[in-house]
Parts: sequence; structure tokens; C-alpha cells
Amino acid sequence: MRMIARLCGLRRLVAAVLFLLLPVVGVHAGEPVPLLAYAARIAGDDARTRLVIEFDREPVFSVHYVANPVRIIVDLPETSFGLKPESLEPRGLFDAIRYGGMGAGASRLVLSAKEPTELTHAEVKPMEDGKGFRLVLDAERIGQDRFDKILAEQKWTGTVRAVKTDRPAAAPAKADAFVIAIDAGHGGIDTGAIGSVTKTEEKHVTLAFAKELVETLNREPGIEAFLTRERDEFLSLPQRVQIARQRGSSLFISLHADTLKQRDIRGATVYTISDKASDHLAADLAARENLSDEIAGIPLESEPAEVADILIDLTRRETQAFSVNLARSVIASFEGQIKLINNPHRHAGFRVLQAPDVPSVLLELGFMSNKEDEKQLLDPEWRKKVSALLAAAVQSYRNTAVANGG
Repeated sequence: MRMIARLCGLRRLVAAVLFLLLPVVGVHAGEPVPLLAYAARIAGDDARTRLVIEFDREPVFSVHYVANPVRIIVDLPETSFGLKPESLEPRGLFDAIRYGGMGAGASRLVLSAKEPTELTHAEVKPMEDGKGFRLVLDAERIGQDRFDKILAEQKWTGTVRAVKTDRPAAAPAKADAFVIAIDAGHGGIDTGAIGSVTKTEEKHVTLAFAKELVETLNREPGIEAFLTRERDEFLSLPQRVQIARQRGSSLFISLHADTLKQRDIRGATVYTISDKASDHLAADLAARENLSDEIAGIPLESEPAEVADILIDLTRRETQAFSVNLARSVIASFEGQIKLINNPHRHAGFRVLQAPDVPSVLLELGFMSNKEDEKQLLDPEWRKKVSALLAAAVQSYRNTAVANGG
């Protein structure tokens, strides 16, 4: 009982401090009709590369640069990308090209470059037939000094768009409610893993499962579950944590379905946070999941890590102990019911599990690289079964906490 009371008291203290120091999740009014990007092409070499994207209407765009690694960010209004994947296969100066939604009525194109690179020409031209517009981007390799100067002179920091959503403010939970944040991994520009057979993107798999789980949990008495993202939108890792904390969550469950080079490996895994990874698999997974913000072109300095580090120390031991208990409840509920990986409870330094006062787990539902797992992940009946088992695990965890004085 004393442990629960200490955690609750420290949670209120941390909430008050973070409310003052962290950006507040914003509200976006209005839903603009998205642009349609319907065709694209890329050509060039290691010195110069041209990208052309065709839109149904004139796009307003802005260009920014991020270092370590070198990325050119092209921000756009909300856009539906009806492009063939092969139309923007990376080549020339770029070794990765990503595009997608960023939330708040915005979309983004992220060009990851092998060396310091500059857009020397960027303009929108009307199509010759008068039906649509063409965005033309010409990139050239430049020296490090020139790139450093561009970074120093630009005013953009990437912080505003990284912390805003167009989600309306939620009604406060009931005073005695056990609030659970269900976090569908990836989204928007960050597609996550790709299914080996169906080519389904992880962001859609996690959202479908998250919706099923929230519905299941909300049928349980005394539980109020909600989604950190309700549609295909990008949320930064700190933003996911912040949304959970602002809703006063008692638990945070992040859902994923990764891929591995070893396609025979399958089964669910539950991860908790730790400074040191339990094994190479956990370390590699955490490294990939922690790249989500980098994929979206968000500078690392947009996360106030120094604040989090100080406050984590206040409640870390209690919160980690609760997280481990939740992981054990999930595994106990799954055993004999669904396939588990060997050593199903693992740990590593996942940034999305860093809430200092909210017990958190990352649930790897299965592997999109394994055809059996992929088939299950796309099966609505399997989602219902696993959601019911998770709800039972949450109730078991909650009952144990109450029995201990919570």
C-alpha cells in the first residue's frame, strides 16, 4: 500500500512539473481536403539527383535540413500519396525516401542523403495540360562547410509539428477509473515493418489490433481504455508518452509487429524498459523502434531528454516494478493460448516506455517476417482472442495491485 501511495504522490508531482516544461498537445481546427500525389519519378547520380512529384492541386511546401544523418525535409499540406512504391525507389544522392502523414493536417517527404546535400532548385510548375501541378526538386552534393552553414542559418527546429495533433481534447476519466493508454505503433510517414507475404504495413496491423483491444477493455468494469492514435497519423515517441500522461493513465501498452531476418522465428514477446538490453534481439528491436522520429525527420533535440532524465529518477524503481508485474501477467495469460517466443519477457531501452510514472510495456504481437504470424496478425478472430487474453491479464494485474493496497 505504501508503494502504491508513493507512486501516486510522485505521479502528481511529476505531472505538475512536466505540464509546465513539456509542450502541450495542441488541437487542430478543421479538416482540409487532402492533396493527391498521384505520380512520381526520380533520376540522377551521386552528384545530382532530380525528384518530380505530380499533384492534383498546387502544393504549398517548405524545405528544411537535419543532420546526423543528413536529411532533407519537405513539408506539405495533408496529402494522400497514391504513388507506386517503385516510383520513388532511392537512387543517386539518396539512400532512403519516405513520405506520409504527420498529423495536424500536414504531410512530409523525407530524403535521407548519403553525404551533405542541398536542394539547389525547388519549385511548383503547372502541368502542360492544365490538370494539376508538378513539384520539381533538384539536389546536389555539397561540402560539409556549406551544409553546416545551411543548418546554422535555418530557423526551423522541427519541434512544433512534432508535438501537435488534431485530436479534440478528451473528456476527463471518472475519478475511480483505471485508465489504460493503448498505443498503436508507427503511423503516417512511419510505416513500420512490411509483411513478407501480403506486404501489409505494420502501422495498419497495430491500429486494427489497438481498436479491437480498446473495445474489449472498455467492456471491463472500471476500466477506461483509449487510443493514442485513432487513425493513420504520425506521433513522435515523446508525444505518445505525453498523451498517455495527460490522460492520467495507469497503464501504457504499445503494440508492434516487427520483422526479423530469421523468418522461422515467431511468437509474441513482452518488453519492459531497461538501461541494458536483455539480449541482442531486444537491443536490435529497441534500436529500430527508437528510429521512428528520425524516420519522420524530427531532430533529436525536439525531445526534452534532460527533463525526463531528472524526473525518471524520482519514480523509476516503483514504475519499473509495476511494469514487470504487468509483463508477467500478460505472459501468464498467453501461455498455452497463443504462440510465445523463447524467453518471452525481455527488456531494452525503448524510448516509448520512458514515462517516469506510468507502468509501461511494449507488446510484440508477432513477426510480419513469419508467414504464420503474419496470417494470424491479419485475422480478426485472432485479434479478438488475444484482446480477451490481454484484458484478463490487465484485470489480474489490477486485482494484484488492489490486493497490495492500490
